[in-house]
Amino acid sequence: MSSNLMQNIATVEAGEDRTMVLNMGPQHPSTHGVLRLLLEIDGETIVKIAPDIGFLHTGIEKTYEAKFYQQGIPLADRMDYLAPFSNELGFCLAVEKLLGMEIPERAVWMRVLLTELTRINSHLVWLGTHAMDIGAMTVFLYCFREREELLKLFEAIGGQRMFTSYFRVGGLAMEAPLDWFARVKKFVDTFPEKVDEYEGLLTGNPIWQQRTKGVAHISAEDVIRLGGSGPILRASGVDWDLRRDMPYCGYEKFQFKVPTHPDGDVWARYVVRVAELRESQKICKQALDGMPGGAIKADAPKIILPDREKMKTQMEALIYHFKIVTEGFTVPPGDVYQAIESPRGEIGFYVVSNGTAQPYRVHVRAPSFANLALLPAMCEGKLIADVVAAIGSIDIVLGDVDR
Repeated sequence: MSSNLMQNIATVEAGEDRTMVLNMGPQHPSTHGVLRLLLEIDGETIVKIAPDIGFLHTGIEKTYEAKFYQQGIPLADRMDYLAPFSNELGFCLAVEKLLGMEIPERAVWMRVLLTELTRINSHLVWLGTHAMDIGAMTVFLYCFREREELLKLFEAIGGQRMFTSYFRVGGLAMEAPLDWFARVKKFVDTFPEKVDEYEGLLTGNPIWQQRTKGVAHISAEDVIRLGGSGPILRASGVDWDLRRDMPYCGYEKFQFKVPTHPDGDVWARYVVRVAELRESQKICKQALDGMPGGAIKADAPKIILPDREKMKTQMEALIYHFKIVTEGFTVPPGDVYQAIESPRGEIGFYVVSNGTAQPYRVHVRAPSFANLALLPAMCEGKLIADVVAAIGSIDIVLGDVDR
């Protein structure tokens, strides 16, 4: 895809006297990161649009090859600062599949709870910034009010507000603090009222409707053809969600709807994501109500770091800790692809093992990277004033786009 993209960029130049080339970004606030767009415009109409990516220069996939498997979790975090738990989950599930490892039920449910809180967190940032791009400032303040509560919950359980690195291959880093579940329950119980407030500000607002309805339309056929996934796919009427259709982490045990909308425009993507806020709240509530007891780590002393108390009293535990930290743990040779439904769509980890303690190769199917390819289909032939609304409706994170 990258060669085609560069070919498109090379062809974006003023054709006839009536067109001109305009750079948008890579510092434009409404491109949501270091994204540069080359626009060929005829008056206010877009003739051609080409995204130019890669300004972050992360090289994360190559970096995996020089790290132990357990060191890959912070790297997964940093690909998407709005959905660290989702990225950690995808990587951990892929490595656990290579190891043939089963993890305790409590850790599975905790993972579901945290990834759904992550979906709420990510959609809140999307809704607030997307609304502000279009001119609705108050929604931004309301969304970040709830987001702050979520970041406090993430900090309490993982020690970090954003790059939590809380999941582990084989389970979780540690048990939640004593009052953590009560704080989550309080947030979950009051959240539907907050969503009502967002909708009260936007859904019936005639300016919001004029800026979103019929804007940046894309058909279901085009989304599928270009590899789009997640809310952007469901907003074009495609009823597909990996949590329900290819379940992992026991999602088949949870009751939730997969929201869809037939219109395929910015409005439809707004409606779908707001509905997903409500569905994630329901999943969180079920996870809290049915949270099993027991261990949060698999019984695998050569893979999972021992508890600190055991290190102080058991020589064997101290030796395992030293060997895991200094030498890592080996993974049987083979390759695996594991995909999950992140807030932005399908994120998949393709991991190749050669039997050592470091991955031979890691490739990530990142949803923002694939979804950004939909932008030309949404915008070409449309007005330049709608480009900002189109970008916001895709909900990209540039760390997820940069390869």
